Amino acid sequence: MTEAAITNRETLGFQTEVKQLLQLMIHSLYSNREIFLRELVSNASDACDKLRFEGLHNAALFENDSDMAIRIAYDKEARTLTVSDNGIGMNRDEVIANLGTIAKSGTNEFFSRLSGDQQKDAHLIGQFGVGFYSSFIVADRVVVLTRRAGENADQGVRWESDGGGEFSIEMVEKPSRGTEITLHLRGEQDDLLDGHKLRGIIRKYSNHIVQPILMKKEEWKDGKQQISDEDETVNQASALWARGKNEITDEQYREFYKHVGHDFDDPLAWTHARVEGRQEYTQLLYIPAHAPFDLWDRNARHGIKLYVRRVFIMDDAEQLMPLYLRFVRGVVDSSDLPLNVSREILQESKDIEAIRKGCTGKVLGLLSDLAANDQEKYAKFWGEFGKVLKEGVGEDFANKDKIAGLLRFASTHADTTEETVSLADYIARMKEGQEKIYYVTAETFNAAKNSPHLEVFRKKGIEVLLLSDRVDEWALSYLTEFDGKPLASVAKGGLDLGKLEDEAEKQAQEKEADEFKELTGKIKASLAERVKEVRVTHRLTDSPACLVADEHDLSGNLARMLKAAGQKAPASQPILEINPQHPVVLRLKSEEKRFDDWAAVLFDQALLAEGGQLDDPATFVRRVNQLMLEMGS
Repeated sequence: MTEAAITNRETLGFQTEVKQLLQLMIHSLYSNREIFLRELVSNASDACDKLRFEGLHNAALFENDSDMAIRIAYDKEARTLTVSDNGIGMNRDEVIANLGTIAKSGTNEFFSRLSGDQQKDAHLIGQFGVGFYSSFIVADRVVVLTRRAGENADQGVRWESDGGGEFSIEMVEKPSRGTEITLHLRGEQDDLLDGHKLRGIIRKYSNHIVQPILMKKEEWKDGKQQISDEDETVNQASALWARGKNEITDEQYREFYKHVGHDFDDPLAWTHARVEGRQEYTQLLYIPAHAPFDLWDRNARHGIKLYVRRVFIMDDAEQLMPLYLRFVRGVVDSSDLPLNVSREILQESKDIEAIRKGCTGKVLGLLSDLAANDQEKYAKFWGEFGKVLKEGVGEDFANKDKIAGLLRFASTHADTTEETVSLADYIARMKEGQEKIYYVTAETFNAAKNSPHLEVFRKKGIEVLLLSDRVDEWALSYLTEFDGKPLASVAKGGLDLGKLEDEAEKQAQEKEADEFKELTGKIKASLAERVKEVRVTHRLTDSPACLVADEHDLSGNLARMLKAAGQKAPASQPILEINPQHPVVLRLKSEEKRFDDWAAVLFDQALLAEGGQLDDPATFVRRVNQLMLEMGS
C-alpha cells in the first residue's frame, strides 16, 4: 500500500445502533441466510433506477453507457462472492451515511422492542429492514468499491469492515461508475460458491427485478464445471406488474412485495389492475402485514414507486396515496405522464389526481373485501393500521362513508379491549326505538369502560362504543352520522333517550328537577366559576355526580389532549350533573356547616371519574380527610 493511500485511509466507528443490528443479524437471521442476496440485488436495482431517473435531467451521468445491469460473480479460490451494478453509485459522504449509520425514524423504538428471543427478533429485524448489513450473515469481511455517476475516476471510495465496531474508508481510483460489493465468506458458507445454487437463489427471490442480473455462463467440460467468458441473464428481467395476473403466481407476487416494500415478511393482501380510459396506468398495491417503525412520523416520506412506461421516476411518490393510507406499498406505472415529471409537477397534475383517486378507491375496495370475506386477516390489519385509517374520516371527505364502514371499535356489548364492532354491527343490534349511535371517549379503555356516563345505558341494555385512541375525538368530530343514524357522545349535552324512555320516567325526572332546584342553585353558587351549570341528571344510577360538556363545547378528554400537546384549548366550563337518588346528594340537601367542602369534593370526584386532573390535589385530600373524621365522630 502506498504512503499516499495510507494517509488517505481513515478508520471510523459504527453508530451504536449499527453494532447492535450487526450482532442481531448474525445470530437471529442465520436460519434464513439466503435473504442477503435478495437484499443486495434489491439495493443494486434501486441504484440503477435512481440513475435512470437522474439521467433524464442530466444525460452525462450515463458516461456513454445507458444499459443498466447487475452482475454476480464468485471465486472459489479466494472464497468471495461479488455483487456489482452500474447504477448511481455513492460518494464518500453517502458511503458513511448509508453504511455507517441507520438514519431512519423509529430506530429507538425498534431497539427497545427487541426481546432476546431469536425468532421474535428475526421477525422485528425483518420489519425494520435489513438491507446491506445482511451481508454479515454469511461474510466475515465485506469490501465495497463505489463511485458516484458523473464524478472523476479518482473519486472512487473503498469501504471495508469485518462487522465489528469499526470500518475503514479511503479514496481510490475507480474508472467505472456504480458499486461493487465483495463478500469474504465465512468458513461454513461453501455452498454459496456454486453457480447452480446462486442461480436458484436469484430466481427464487429476484426474478422480478427489472434490470438483467448477469452471471458468466457455466458448462460441463473435461469432467468438471467450467465458467466461460460469455454472460447470461439469470432472471426474467421484465416488469412483473406489466404481466397479466394469470401469468403471475402468488409466490412471485410475495417476492416482488419484499423487494418493493423492503420487507422481510409476506404482505397481508394485494391488488393488481390495469386501468384504461382517460388515464391509462397499471397499479400493483400491497397491504403490509406489519406497521413500519416510522408509521407515526407524518413527515417521513412514504408512498409507492412511480414508473412512466416502465421507466423508474421516483421512490415514495406520496402524491399517489393520501396520508391516511401511507402504509400502502407498491408500484404505479403510467402511460400518460411525461418522463421528466417532478414532485412539483405531481402536486399540480390533474392526471395524478385521477390516479390517486383510482388507487385510493382500489385500496379501500380491497379492505372492504377483506372485512367482508376474511375477518381474521382484517382483524390483523386493524390491529396494525386501524388508528391510521381513522385519520381518513377527517382527511378524505369523498370517501368518508367508505372509511366509516371499515372502522372497528370496542363496545359495552363485549366489554373487552378487542376492537371488533363495526358501525353496521352496532346499528343491527340497536334497541327498538333507538335513534342514535352512542359512544364515550376517554384516555384509556378502563376509563371509558367504567365511565359514570354509561350507568343508565348499562341499566337499559343500550350498547355504547368505548373509544380510547387519541385520534378518536378528532375523527368523530368529522363523522356526525352513519347510515342515517347520528353519532352522539354520552358525555355531551343533555341526555335525551327519546323513545327509549317511557312517559312515566320523563315525568319523574321533571318532578325531581323541581324538587332539587334549590340545591342545584346552591351548589352552583358554591362552585362559582368552576361550572357552567348544575342540574339533576337521570344518566347516573350508582355515582353521585358526573361532568358533561355543553353541546357545542370541547369534551373534557379533548381539552386535556390539546393541553398535553401544548395547544391552547378554548376556555369552557363543564356542567355538573347530580344524581338525586344518591346518599351523598341527599346529605347535601340538609348540610349547612360544611356545604362548600361537600360541593367541592363532589365536583373533584366527578372530575377524577372522567379522567381529569385536579388543580389542587392537596386541598382535595385535606377536605376528604376532614369530612371522614367528622362523619366518624
